[in-house]
Amino acid sequence: MESVVAFVSKDENLTKAHIRYLEGQLITLANTAGRATVLNNASSGARLPESDVADMDAYLEKLLQLLPVLGVELLKSIGGRVEKQVDTLYCRIKGFEARGRRSAGGFIVFKGSQAVLEHRPSAKLIKRKRERLIDQGVLAPSGDALVFSQDFEFSSPSQAGSVVRGGNTNGLTNWKNTAGVALKELEAGEG
Repeated sequence: MESVVAFVSKDENLTKAHIRYLEGQLITLANTAGRATVLNNASSGARLPESDVADMDAYLEKLLQLLPVLGVELLKSIGGRVEKQVDTLYCRIKGFEARGRRSAGGFIVFKGSQAVLEHRPSAKLIKRKRERLIDQGVLAPSGDALVFSQDFEFSSPSQAGSVVRGGNTNGLTNWKNTAGVALKELEAGEG
């Protein structure tokens, strides 16, 4: 899936140098966030006088505040800040293992994690999600499993667990630490 975001200045006072500077900053942010593959690599931007840099940084700050409100989270780092940090968690099924952790945006499954190759027949929504992840190159067939080619953030532990397990699952009970304590108990302070 390709995404495009356009922005303008109400006063029409952005010069080509301003735009090149903003482009460089945005490319750097997008590459750092790791949520998308950036096709443009002109990350050097343009040199501007100090006063213009301050103006463009203020413009960029407002842009970064507005984009999430509009549902564009491509520049938000995967993981973000976590209110209560939990160590690496594991989801195991049929000899396969996925590793991940809770994140501010939901749940991150780590690169190299495994998922079952076959979907459960009843898992229509999860099947479509898994197929999209395969099309995007996030999941790749490897032997008798699917393997995550990069860290990937899901909206919830249950969505992450469902993709790993090939069908609907309760992520709060299926993601566990090395001692076997479920995420639900860890978050409640029982683990």
